[in-house]
Amino acid sequence: MMSKILEGLVIALVALLVQLALAGTSAAEVVDRIVAQVNDDIITMSEVQNIAKTIQAQSGIKPTASDARKMEREMLEALIDRKLAKAEAKRRGIKVSDKEVNETLARFMQRNNIPDEETLAKGLSQAGLSFKEFKQQIADQLTQERLLSVVVGTKVTISDAEVRRLYDERFKKGGTEVHLVTLRLPFPPGASSQQRDETRQKAETIITDVRRGESLIAAAGKLSLKPTDVGFVSQSDLDPRLAAYLSQLKNKEVAPVETPEGYQLIQIIGRRGGEARPLEEAAPEIRRMLQQQEMQRLFSEWIKTLREKSHIKIML
Repeated sequence: MMSKILEGLVIALVALLVQLALAGTSAAEVVDRIVAQVNDDIITMSEVQNIAKTIQAQSGIKPTASDARKMEREMLEALIDRKLAKAEAKRRGIKVSDKEVNETLARFMQRNNIPDEETLAKGLSQAGLSFKEFKQQIADQLTQERLLSVVVGTKVTISDAEVRRLYDERFKKGGTEVHLVTLRLPFPPGASSQQRDETRQKAETIITDVRRGESLIAAAGKLSLKPTDVGFVSQSDLDPRLAAYLSQLKNKEVAPVETPEGYQLIQIIGRRGGEARPLEEAAPEIRRMLQQQEMQRLFSEWIKTLREKSHIKIML
């Protein structure tokens, strides 16, 4: 059975993949070309850009041209490592069962309030992915995490002193929590200039109504749109740029964030001071976090040895 540490890593990647689907990014929008050769395998530009756009959608911040270029290169390097790891897992005979894939998928859907596979499949189809392809992505990541466990899992030990040090740095003092309500206004696939303007006008109409005193939920409801009440989230868990942006807003104020996929409206309902957690309560989570970081560090060092023995040609 997969450890909780590895399960957390898998869920993180699966969440990344489904964000791509629900953001409505269409693979057909990318003019595809080969950007890297990894031994007998290839990586295409669409693979790189899809992951880069997903991360951008998560942060809600539109990067500059130079930042976008840097992100694409980072995603390419990560995909190269993934190709190498998948080939090595195959060589070692590491496999995952359909049951494990289905259990991981079910846990993900439950945690992200996705009611059924039909809803998930609909979102995936908008991104040009089939449900079968999506499950294969999960299987590939489970395989990589099992390889990680085999290669470095037994080498990781975390001392009580390390747990205490991180607790003092990040957990001892309660941080600020913000209550967020968000609304996505995606552009239609292959949107024309007129359709983009219509989406922008919807956003402006909603913002105007909120500034007149309506809630985001009420203002969006008049256009038959349903925002998501995210609840309270720790400000430290947000992307630093988004957190800095939101810190400038007053309670009840709404802010528009433009992305290549459309607009996202964010309203801060309120703020509160987070309570500090006792060391005994936070210690298991901190230990898992440190184990995860150390496993990734050791795995990255190990992957470098695979790179040195492989034929890699980058054309990005």
